[in-house]
Amino acid sequence: MVFYFTSNVVSPPAMIYMGLDKFENEDLIKWGFPEDIWFHVDDLSSAHVYLRLEKNKTIDDIPPELLQDCAQLVKANSIQGSKKNNINIVYTEWSNLKKTGDMVVGQVAFHNSKKVRNIKVEKKLNDVLNRLNKTKVEKFPCLRTERELRDQEERSQLKEKQRKVKEQEKQEAKQKEEEQKLRNYTVLMDAKMQSNQDAGEDSDDFM
Repeated sequence: MVFYFTSNVVSPPAMIYMGLDKFENEDLIKWGFPEDIWFHVDDLSSAHVYLRLEKNKTIDDIPPELLQDCAQLVKANSIQGSKKNNINIVYTEWSNLKKTGDMVVGQVAFHNSKKVRNIKVEKKLNDVLNRLNKTKVEKFPCLRTERELRDQEERSQLKEKQRKVKEQEKQEAKQKEEEQKLRNYTVLMDAKMQSNQDAGEDSDDFM
């Protein structure tokens, strides 16, 4: 089971989601989207919370209010973290998550620790959690299928973009060819007119 939340602190609203347990977390680690940002309580057991960014957005574009929503969900879904104040939440791009065969289910590391960021959560904010919980939806998605459909759509968009680029290049080449023909024709006509003028001058001199 995966829990989905809607954050309305941004427009359009953002989707935040997390797995029910470590087995769903394992699937989320494997089949997350490249647009996803992963959140977890630092050095404590907690839910793996994901924020799905809009395409063409990066981790640098996340507003503070949206970061707080994600951090509050992580804290609230940590047995130890929910009872503590001033805890540290780490977050990074999904692509920076590293999974090796010797790790236990739900465990994750990082390809590059320098890409991991953190946010301090002073205390639980009930108003934030109540707002998010009102949007909570429980689903049983096939994460692999969702990821494959997403990748298929991206490939289709890329092919269409490449097709348009090739079509534009073809049109530009055709236009250059026509312009070159026009220049050649103009040069030819100028040369012919000059030749006729020269012939006329020679005729006058002869007379």
